[in-house]
Amino acid sequence: MRLKNVPGSREAMEESIYVITEPEGEKGTWKTRSGGRPLQIEVGMGKGKFLMELAARNPDIYYVGIEKYSSVLIRAVEKQQIQKLPNVIFVRMDAEAITDVFEPGEVDKIYLNFSDPWPKDRHAKRRLTSVQFLNRYDRILAPDGTVEFKTDNADLFRFSLEQAEAAGWTVTAHTFDLHRDPELSAGNVMTEYEERFSAMGNPIHKMIIRR
Repeated sequence: MRLKNVPGSREAMEESIYVITEPEGEKGTWKTRSGGRPLQIEVGMGKGKFLMELAARNPDIYYVGIEKYSSVLIRAVEKQQIQKLPNVIFVRMDAEAITDVFEPGEVDKIYLNFSDPWPKDRHAKRRLTSVQFLNRYDRILAPDGTVEFKTDNADLFRFSLEQAEAAGWTVTAHTFDLHRDPELSAGNVMTEYEERFSAMGNPIHKMIIRR
């Protein structure tokens, strides 16, 4: 997907009080920043709808949104400038560096929503549910931590289930049609993509995994 460049977005991220652009210095300090609250992160947060709705619903949880592209992240910042939620912060970074930003056991839950499928086989390790990324998550998650993944891409979902098994994770729950699953859809917060794909009639797939 080609991203539209937003002039001045990088500079705006540098100046925003809601964005951490050099997050390596935060490693080991997240529990202090969160005031001791559970720490949950979304990797590839996009425009922030999902994360900010979670934060509004759950003030007792601290949320960190990770996004690589300033031209996307600026939309979340614009929302936060209005809502000023006290329990959410954004980080501009490449997800491959996640172990440089969080200490072992520092994160309680990771959300992955409608991640780039990287359809070519040679790019498989870039998928956020690949064994390579699962190994990174393993290093930062608390012992009872979980990863929740949603997508409308059936091939990516099957790949993700296989990768979880290959990496030694346990799939505690999964569905190929989230919105028709009364248990897994309870309390579901939709992303922008989820709303769009659901309106097109595409079933949404979800899995929850743990080590």
